[in-house]
This record gives sequence, structure tokens and C-alpha cells, in this order.
Amino acid sequence: MMPYVRFLAALAALLLCFNVTAQQKFEPQVGQAGKDVIWVPTPDDVVDRMLTMAQVTPSDFVIDLGSGDGKIAILAARKFGARSLGIEYNPDMVKLSQNNAQAAGVAGKASFRNADIFATDFSQASVITMYLLPGLNMKLRPQILSMRPGTRVVSHSFTMEDWEADEISTVDGRRAYFWVVPANVMGSWTLESNGQKIDLSLEQTFQKIIGTVALGAVHGGLRDPKLRGASISFAFVDGDGVRRDYTGRVTGTRMEGSFRDDKGEEGRWTASKK
Repeated sequence: MMPYVRFLAALAALLLCFNVTAQQKFEPQVGQAGKDVIWVPTPDDVVDRMLTMAQVTPSDFVIDLGSGDGKIAILAARKFGARSLGIEYNPDMVKLSQNNAQAAGVAGKASFRNADIFATDFSQASVITMYLLPGLNMKLRPQILSMRPGTRVVSHSFTMEDWEADEISTVDGRRAYFWVVPANVMGSWTLESNGQKIDLSLEQTFQKIIGTVALGAVHGGLRDPKLRGASISFAFVDGDGVRRDYTGRVTGTRMEGSFRDDKGEEGRWTASKK
């Protein structure tokens, strides 16, 4: 081999060795630039509370949006037994996360993807976690609200503006916000129970609902209306002064469940969206 060729080969090998060494020594720096945010790690006790308030179980699929060093996805797998996925734009952070998962013994449950969270389908998650910025939360909000009713969402530090949290926890001065994605019940329904049909009208602002039922010429207001995920409950006083309490579940354009009134009558009910 000619001396010049040998020199080039040696130089290439040296550069390759340098690149491998540099990758192995990658250490994230607080404040390092990312695609949309700078990297600031979530403290361990906040991560634990986020997953606890979401009531993560081994049957859950947790997706962490902007997963950084992977600690949320890793703890979801290691402590709570869940399957998890971290989505991170920085490939060096993804590699670090994979190494951290391997070291924690959860590489089979916690995986990481080098991707843009705004160009990724995360609709299969049962739990979403994130530590982003308010503007990014709002950009993601329509996609999150279109997810399966009952999907749990936790954000470190930042809100969803007028979508009020179902719970706010504080850990050493840091806040974690929790929501449950509500079913869409806005509109007019036909409620049927014990052979009787009643017009039901519902208005909705995220998980908060109000409504009326048609009782002849009277539109009676709903009492104690509640919507949590796909679960719904409400009551009304009928034309005879009898209170009827309804509980059930929403599946698309249909609701069904059980009812009971204060005279002891009970039965099943359904409702179809008009």
C-alpha cells in the first residue's frame, strides 16, 4: 500500500474511533437547545407523582412527548410495569435513553423513537406525559382531545389554558397538571328508559356539562351532571316531582347505562344522538 493511501486509511480509522468515543461520552446539558424547547430534566419526585396521579398500571401504554433522557418512560416501565415509548427529536438523547433503559433493565418495555412529536401518531397511548411549553401544549391540545375518551394526560409545569385540570399536584414547589380526555356529548339526544322517550340536550365545555330534558312544555335542568372520560351521570326531576338518577357510558353517538328514581324504580336506559 502506498504511504499516502496508508495515511488516509489510518486517518479514517482515527476519525471513526473519535466519533464512536464522542457518542459514548455524550452527556446532556441543562439548557441545551432542542427543536422547540431547551432541555430541562423533570425532577425524580415530580416524575413519580405524574405517573402516580395518572394511576399507571401494567396494562397501560405510556407515551412521553419530548422524552429527553428517558426518565419518565423508564420509570413507567420499571416501577409501574407499563409499556412505554419516548418520542424525542434529538438523536443523541434517544441513544442515551436507550442506554439508560438497558441499564435499568427495562429495554424490553421502554422504547424510544427519534421523531417530531407534531408529526407522530400517539393515539394508541392510554397515558400521555409531557414537559413542554404552554404554546406547545396548546398546539397539541386538539390532537389530545381527539384521543380515546378516558385517556389520561399529565403535564409538568404548564397548563392547557381554559381546559381546566382535573387535578393539580404540587411537589417541592413544582406543579403537575392532570386531565382525562372527555367523550364528546355535545348536542341533542333521545333518551329511552322503560318504554318512555325523552329529549335530552347537552352543552359541553371540555369535561364540564350542563343540560335539560323536555318534560312537555317544560325544559327541566339536569342535576349533578358529570362527565369523566366515557363515564356520564346526571339526574332530573320529572313532571311528577320524582328524581331520576342516570349513570352510564358514552360510545360515540350512543349512551347506555342504568337508572334509579327516589321511589325505588330502576332499570336500563339508552340514548341516541340525533
